[in-house]
Formats: sequence, structure tokens, C-alpha cells
Amino acid sequence: MTKRFLLLVLSVTASVLAFSQAGTGVYQFLNLPVSSRLAALGSINVSLRDNDVNFAFQNPALLTSETNNMIGLNMANYLADIKFGSAVYGRNFGDKNYFAVGIQYVDYGNFKYATEANDQIGDTYFTAKDMALNIMYARPLTNRITVGATLKPVYSVYETYTSYGLAMDAGVSYNDSANFFSAGLVLKNMGTQLKGYYSVDGDQHLEPLPFDIQLGISKKFNHAPLRLSMTLDNLQHWDLSYESTNQPTDNLTGTAPTNKIGFVDMAFRHAIFAAEFIPSKNFYLTAAYNDRRQQEMSMSGFKSMAGFSFGGGIRLYKFQVGFGMTQFQVGNYAYQFSISTSLNEFRL
Repeated sequence: MTKRFLLLVLSVTASVLAFSQAGTGVYQFLNLPVSSRLAALGSINVSLRDNDVNFAFQNPALLTSETNNMIGLNMANYLADIKFGSAVYGRNFGDKNYFAVGIQYVDYGNFKYATEANDQIGDTYFTAKDMALNIMYARPLTNRITVGATLKPVYSVYETYTSYGLAMDAGVSYNDSANFFSAGLVLKNMGTQLKGYYSVDGDQHLEPLPFDIQLGISKKFNHAPLRLSMTLDNLQHWDLSYESTNQPTDNLTGTAPTNKIGFVDMAFRHAIFAAEFIPSKNFYLTAAYNDRRQQEMSMSGFKSMAGFSFGGGIRLYKFQVGFGMTQFQVGNYAYQFSISTSLNEFRL
């Protein structure tokens, strides 16, 4: 069964590589961190197996027997008064069938109608929202290997423009609890846009989804309360360079120059490094560094912590409360709050 799953993963990967490109596609909100802990870990972690039901959004294979009857609620104050959040509930059936259902949403707020010259049209407003339902399933193949999949119907509405699509994640998790080592591999956002935001000559204008291959490892020291993680993303697309939009175009070709990125710099842009201080199961502190975010979102001439993220969590009574903070640009912080609990704690 393990061999068949790996063959399926390789086949799916080969079929989508030619159509994937980093940073392109619709429904980019699917890449936002769904919990404060994930935000503190640099926004992506597919390997950390810590019985946290929120991590199933990242890798469905991270569902465990301990995520049964666990609830996670998350809310973030993003940039420009944008709000996003998630909710998830885990439920197991039998000893080897791990389920969870969750929802992700982004509320961009209210907007006034205006002309191209920024003249407001009356006092009417319109809204913009994204949301996705996540139906997750995992099953252990051995005492160390678990496989999982997520089905994600997606709905998006911007004023009168609507779109819906269908995405899928497939993941595998390896956990060696005796050596405090875990690893994960995920193929994220495979699927298609079923209805585009608009039509061209009567045909739907369909765009690709933000497909991503992510690989990660986590290792806790045997005799120290420290755990390190490294996550690699966009493995399907090596070149993460882009055309600069804030530099003058070439007078001869009329095109914007492309940023030249060396091999080592490019390699680090695929990597996220994180460290956790975990003196007990009831408390943790986390710091992470996302090099691509730092390189692309820092501002010349200004000191910036873009790319760095921090957070922590503590157990209060029967609830795990978490906080995460990320800086995207100078003065632009995003704050995320989470609370989770197991309903089993409240059984009489």
C-alpha cells in the first residue's frame, strides 16, 4: 500500500509540474497561515507532529489519534484591516480513520463605489470575501507512516464577480517518536477553477490554482527543550525571480528588468527555518525566518524585520491559547490569535 501511494504521488507530481509556477494562480488565500503557531513558524510547516488539529490544514497526514474531538479557532488581524481566520474540528472513527472538517475565510472589508478618478458614487458599498471548506482524512500505514488527503471546495466573491473551484491536498507524514524526529511531504492545491470571475467571448476565463510542493523535517533535542524545523516550499518551481515593477523599463525592449538571483540566494528563498522552545507541554515560544519574504518585502534604506515571525502559547485550564506576530514590511505587523481544546477534557 505504501508503494502504491508513493507511485500515485509521483504520477500526480509529474502531471502538474509543467503547469505550475510559484506565486501565480487564484485563491492565494489558501497559502495564509491558519493558526498563530503556524504564523510563528514562518507560515508553513508540514512536518511537526504535535497533536495539533490546526496542522491538518497544512498536512492532512498530521491528524492523529489525539486530534479526536479537538476544536481549533483562529483569527488574524491582517494588513489594511483585512480579517481572516479558520475553524476546525477533528473526529476519529475506529482506530485508524482520522477525520477533520475545517473552514478558512478572508474578509477584505467594505469598499465604496468610485470612478477611475476616485470620485465616490453615492453611499453604497460592496464587499469581497474568500472561503474554503476543508474535508480532511488520514490513515496510518505503519506505526511511523501516515498518509492523508484534503478535499477543498473554494468560493470567492468580489463585488458582483464570483468564482468557485475545487482543490485537493495529498500528504504523507513520517514520525520517529523514539528519536524525536518527524518529516512531511505535501502536494498542495491540486485542482481547478470551475467558474472564473469573468468570461471572454462567452468562455469562462479559468486560471490555475497555487499548486505547491512542500517538504519539511523537525527534530527535537534529546536532552534540551528545543526543537528545530526546516521547511522547503515551491519545490516544483526553482526560479522564484520576478519582473520588477518599480524600476524603469528598457527603452529598447519596453520590458521591466528581471531581478538576478544567484544559486545560493535562490536556494534559501525556498527554505523556512524555525526554532521552538518547549520546556513543557503547557508552554512554548517560537521564532522563524522566511528568507524569500525577507528578500522580497524588505525596503531599501529602512530597517525591517520582514521575514521574521514570533509567537508563543500557553495552556490555561483546559484551553491552549496562542499568539503569533509577523512583519511583512516596515511598520506592517500581522497579529494572529488561536484557541483550541479537546472536548474530551469536559467529559464527566
